[in-house]
Amino acid sequence: MLTFPLSVKMVMIDLDGTLIDTVPDLAAAANRMLADLGRAPWDEKHYRAWIGNGVPRFVKRALTGEMQAEPDAALNERALASFRRHYGEAVSDLSRPYPGVVEALEKLTAQGYSLACITNKAEAFTIPLLKNLGLCKYFKLVLSGDSLPKQKPDPLPLQHACRHFGIDTAHGVLVGDSSNDVHAARSAGMPVICVTYGYNHGHDIRQSLPDAVVDSLTDVPQYLRFYA
Repeated sequence: MLTFPLSVKMVMIDLDGTLIDTVPDLAAAANRMLADLGRAPWDEKHYRAWIGNGVPRFVKRALTGEMQAEPDAALNERALASFRRHYGEAVSDLSRPYPGVVEALEKLTAQGYSLACITNKAEAFTIPLLKNLGLCKYFKLVLSGDSLPKQKPDPLPLQHACRHFGIDTAHGVLVGDSSNDVHAARSAGMPVICVTYGYNHGHDIRQSLPDAVVDSLTDVPQYLRFYA
């Protein structure tokens, strides 16, 4: 049973749905992709439920309208190339940090925590997005979905970040918005705090039993104590 505040040195934070509301740009790119294929667009509500598990699965969901269905392989290949082109051209046009994010990052940095961004988004999109929105400067480490052989919910990115900063997994904490984040943290043997907003396929994140749930990233520091 964990006791708060947690004694940690490093705070790992998910990107999509935790730091930044990226759905507007993802939805726009996906609808441009569908237009290229002569297909009708989806509304933003559908895309909010489909976020998570990386771009390839997101594109498959846009093509099929289902969470795990497999589209025709040739069609999927064309769609994926189209989506990547459109999203790369407008990765940060409409996306914005959630309220309180910058304030929280400033406070965590001032308190001495090492910050890492751990996302399943490809590096080609992750770095421009963080830079364009002025968030890159807060992170000493950014691990994207293609930075390592495996991504969340596998614990590898979290374990890699701990090795990078020379800490035990018990002295790191993951902040995310989805069951993927909870599973990754549990597998890595580290605590996890989840935000109530964000993308969790329409399910209440409390059902995944994170160690704490917050309504804003600004609430995270009260759960932490710097481990010297």
